[in-house]
Amino acid sequence: MNKKFLLSILTIVFSLILMACQGEEQASDDSKASGKQTIHVAALESAYSNEMWTKLKDAYEKANPDITVELTVDKNLEDTISPNMKAGTYPDVVMLATGRKLALTETLIKDKALEDLTDVLDMNVYGENTKVKDKLVPGFTETLATNPYNDGKTYMAPMFYSPTGLFYNANLFEEKGWKVPETWDEMWDLGEKAKKEDIALFTYPTTGYFDAFFYSLLLEVGGPDFYNKAMTYEDNIWESPEAKEAFEIVGKLAEYTEPTTVANANDKDFTKNQQLILDNKALFMPNGTWVVGEMAEAPRADGFEWGMTALPAVEENGDRYAFTFFEQIWVPAAAKNKDAAKEFITYVYSDEAAAIFAESGAVQPIEGISSQLSDDNKLFYSIYDNGAKAGMGGFAATDAVEGVSMASTLFGTIDSIVSGDKTVSEWQKSVEEASDQLRKAMN
Repeated sequence: MNKKFLLSILTIVFSLILMACQGEEQASDDSKASGKQTIHVAALESAYSNEMWTKLKDAYEKANPDITVELTVDKNLEDTISPNMKAGTYPDVVMLATGRKLALTETLIKDKALEDLTDVLDMNVYGENTKVKDKLVPGFTETLATNPYNDGKTYMAPMFYSPTGLFYNANLFEEKGWKVPETWDEMWDLGEKAKKEDIALFTYPTTGYFDAFFYSLLLEVGGPDFYNKAMTYEDNIWESPEAKEAFEIVGKLAEYTEPTTVANANDKDFTKNQQLILDNKALFMPNGTWVVGEMAEAPRADGFEWGMTALPAVEENGDRYAFTFFEQIWVPAAAKNKDAAKEFITYVYSDEAAAIFAESGAVQPIEGISSQLSDDNKLFYSIYDNGAKAGMGGFAATDAVEGVSMASTLFGTIDSIVSGDKTVSEWQKSVEEASDQLRKAMN
């Protein structure tokens, strides 16, 4: 009796397996018969509307009838796709930036598990007669943020971004007849003019805001190659003439910084420093586009109008940079449909796709994108249309080194420079020492 029961159970199980296999074969046959190929696109659900991804899927399937897009959008995307990836099933396209707590993208970078996308830059945007590289704002595919191995190859394509720069009251400049400085020499001249009217040239929310500022400055004094060497802790790079110039510029800027800045440069009181701009007590502060919303309810001088500019150039007609934070889209090296995935990535830079994203406030580094924006965002995002270059990508990852933090040493020390507790040369020396220790721990 027990044997008969067992045989019955086994028969049922085998029947179910056979039916499942037949179902998969039928689905495969149907797919082949229709001539369609399915690609799996996985995207992080962020501050932008989820509907934009659904609209993008529909638009792409309409533009490319041979493709079916299987879409996954989730706030905890890593938790959703990681189990399948560990089992060997990978999405074809992933929109997930570095800098996330679970560091999934960084893990794949470390494991050299990303597909080389360099050829995508030379492909035409799907449905258009323009190459991808010709639509992108210059500089977005030339740093560690897209070329993580610093080997001239692009493994992550740039997506939604937010520029940073120096924010100011445009109306005050108009009232005073002052020109926004284009070089640091012009900046110092303006500082003297403002001082005569009891207005400080500069303030900053906290020293943390010097990351984007200092990155832009390094790019201005030495260019992308020098910048990448600094980001990868090359020996003696922080003792170079280029680095010395950057440190000295910040040291001089400290002399023009509003006196109460250091006291309020903390997570509790930083808006008091931002208020200095709204009250016409300081001219410039480093910040990002989010500051407008952050200070939306704050009082301000009559006629106040937000302005934003890239850092002044170190010499006349020199490069000016505005650092940007951005998300990345990539293809796992183990993806099954890599050619179709690359073709899809070209489409995300199409005019049609850009309009879908922009409708939800997601802005891509595409030339002329600012024309699709309105209000303050149009001003902020047009910074790259007006000659500024985009800086991006931070320090290379390292194993933890007890007591050593580049962020604390390079940026956190600026309070001490402004207060006079440390000299610029002491600061520069400490950064080189931190770099030496981190270089040994670099992944």
